[in-house]
Amino acid sequence: MQTALRNSVALVKTLLLNDLASPAIFRAKLAEIPAPDRDKWFDLLWDLDEIPEDDPALPRGCAPYLPCPVATVLEGLERANVTSHDVFVDVGSGTGRVASLANLLTGAGAIGLEIQPALVAAAQGRAAWLKLERTRFLQGDAADLLRFITVGTVFFFYCPFGGERVDRVLDDLAVLAETRQIRICGVHMPPLDRPWLERITSSSVELDVYRSTGLER
Repeated sequence: MQTALRNSVALVKTLLLNDLASPAIFRAKLAEIPAPDRDKWFDLLWDLDEIPEDDPALPRGCAPYLPCPVATVLEGLERANVTSHDVFVDVGSGTGRVASLANLLTGAGAIGLEIQPALVAAAQGRAAWLKLERTRFLQGDAADLLRFITVGTVFFFYCPFGGERVDRVLDDLAVLAETRQIRICGVHMPPLDRPWLERITSSSVELDVYRSTGLER
């Protein structure tokens, strides 16, 4: 199986580097991989020499880096109905796996927000090497940056922070939701109880997806 994974990754890398890997092709190649092996497959594709250690100065309330499983990303993209017309914003993007997967699988533009400079540098390096032209990574506190990402349509939160920071971010997204419908994916987060959000029905115990309703705050 290890040889098969490496051969598949080598083929996909070649396609990406030659601008031949459309979202449909990438989805087909990922679908060929058994579900339990997909995280390993994407790690081989992303090909980080090592994951940078968490910054010891990580602010209180910010979560350390923890990669999100490929299966969870796939479910979020499907339930939020992400397409090439969207701009997918990964809040707490780490080494760039989720944002890059969103771009590769759907063709959506992707923006990763990450507070740790070493993780941002790693994500930028891999995205540039694989020629992911619609994927960008910004360094800074997402609780402060998000209000400036006015092009976003889908926002993905994987244990990024809690408490007052979540409230600030939701207030900023409420303003954006007054201009167009947005979707929010929350993994391992408390329910987002806001009058302008409705939860999309699901049986998942770890992923919640919401869409804005156009209601005023």
